[in-house]
Amino acid sequence: MPSSYFEDLYESRQDPWGFTDRWYEQRKRALTLAALPARRYRRAFEPGCSLGVFTGELAERCDVLISTDVSQTALRRAAGRVPSNVELRRWGLGEPWPEETFDLVVLSEVGYYLSTADLPDVVGAAVASLEEGGTLVAAHWRHEVADYPQDGDAVHATIQAAPELQRLGGWRDEDVVIEVWEKCAHSVASLARREGLV
Repeated sequence: MPSSYFEDLYESRQDPWGFTDRWYEQRKRALTLAALPARRYRRAFEPGCSLGVFTGELAERCDVLISTDVSQTALRRAAGRVPSNVELRRWGLGEPWPEETFDLVVLSEVGYYLSTADLPDVVGAAVASLEEGGTLVAAHWRHEVADYPQDGDAVHATIQAAPELQRLGGWRDEDVVIEVWEKCAHSVASLARREGLV
């Protein structure tokens, strides 16, 4: 979806999705953090940080957290909320993926903004940026939204299809799906063999 869609939302409303006061958002953040298998991460990446509400909580578990958004307005608001170990960048899914490597990538409420054609490439880039043994966590609203190209279940099915990932666990209810995967060395080796690279 175009960046203007998000910029317009933030310019017209202080908190377009109710991050600060909706029980759904509070509960989802708690469940997502509880699902992370490591107590602490060295370098994490969070696309679509919005106002930085979850970012501030996630940063407590990270040495360095790089958080991005396509909206400059959202990033300005997030800057006043996040701690000093967070680096905010203007960047959007679909742009060239950062060259850094991470031991945690968080895809929270962002995947369904991508088309079914574009999402696999983004998932592939996210997985490629993960260190061996790194964690990918995804959390998405499960209900259909007219503006969004796909729903949360479809997003998670695409992530699950990545052969380098092993699902560790998750949570699914009427409203939200949260799942955690690990990038496994044996899965990478299996993929390389299937592709005839080794």
